[in-house]
Amino acid sequence: MRIIFIIFLCIFSQTLFAKKLLILGDSLSAAYGMNYEQGWPHLLQQDTQWQLINASISGETTAGAAARLPALLQQHQPDAVLIELGGNDGLRGFPLAPIKENLNSIINLVQQHKAQPILMQMRIPPNYGPRYGKSFAKIYPELAQQHNIVLWPFFMEQIATDKSLMLADGIHPNAEAQPKIKDIMLKLIDEL
Repeated sequence: MRIIFIIFLCIFSQTLFAKKLLILGDSLSAAYGMNYEQGWPHLLQQDTQWQLINASISGETTAGAAARLPALLQQHQPDAVLIELGGNDGLRGFPLAPIKENLNSIINLVQQHKAQPILMQMRIPPNYGPRYGKSFAKIYPELAQQHNIVLWPFFMEQIATDKSLMLADGIHPNAEAQPKIKDIMLKLIDEL
């Protein structure tokens, strides 16, 4: 009986004191077009000691996430926040200045709550023109340098070029891609 209690106490204390990572993202992290359990955040939770809180919403913009973030920080008190945002802004052709301003606000909010912001590089399809696409992509390293924070590579870089890993829309990863994304993210999260 005592051994069972000790094992329970170890498991409970590990869960209780696990570091929390809030995933603030869009459909790429929200298991779009599939069951939540098939998405990379759920799969990643099985392989990491971090407690993952997936606050990603399909269609989310930087402005929408900035508005939701104070309540999420208050509710979950994360140790780190993965910011996987901007793709929907870019796909809608939003002006770049507000995108950068919203991401800047999100980073500042995370830091004010004594959590570590992690910015994910985002890219948009080339049909928006090279000028807009390059300027959009530059936002991320500029903000990472400005705030001296971690910039993770865009996990879709290795996925999007393989049509067998994409949904018919050509934008979202399918269920077969999720374990591959999980492996990419596991390497990154292990470095935290």
